[in-house]
Amino acid sequence: MDTIKKSAAVKNLTASGVCLALCMLLPFLTGQIQQFGNALSPMHIPVLLCGFICGPFYAAVVGAVAPLLRFALFGMPPIMPVGAAMCFELAVYGLASGLFYMLLPKKNLYIYVTLLAAMLLGRAVWGAASVVIYNLSGATFSWQVFFSGAFINAIPGIILHIVVIPVIVFALKKAKLLYG
Repeated sequence: MDTIKKSAAVKNLTASGVCLALCMLLPFLTGQIQQFGNALSPMHIPVLLCGFICGPFYAAVVGAVAPLLRFALFGMPPIMPVGAAMCFELAVYGLASGLFYMLLPKKNLYIYVTLLAAMLLGRAVWGAASVVIYNLSGATFSWQVFFSGAFINAIPGIILHIVVIPVIVFALKKAKLLYG
């Protein structure tokens, strides 16, 4: 492996580790009030950013591992059914944000397009995973529960992500610290 590839791999591994650490720490900002934490979805921010910084592979791994690791360390989110569905959701967030950022033009508008597409795909996968997980446990997961959990109750987090993530990505882009 040549020096440039080694350097990129070290950068991506390091940045992924920082994003994973942020997935562990950011929920503590909202952890005292569960509804507040559920509404703001603080674990989603580092995973989405990881896609822009490290690319689809690293970000998908961070997204898939973050809920499991946080449960193992802190007991939250409960692994069944919430954490298991989050593993799929966050993996798709990371994969999609990295993939769309890699494929779309590097203009500022496409940062928003990438972010919105990743968020929509992740929420769709969360819904599909939740249907399977809830049905396996004998519970039901209705369209009402899906829209409520994915969109209505998540409006504060959606707004936060649309405001905060592009600002961070613009700064990282200016510093030439993004993937691709």
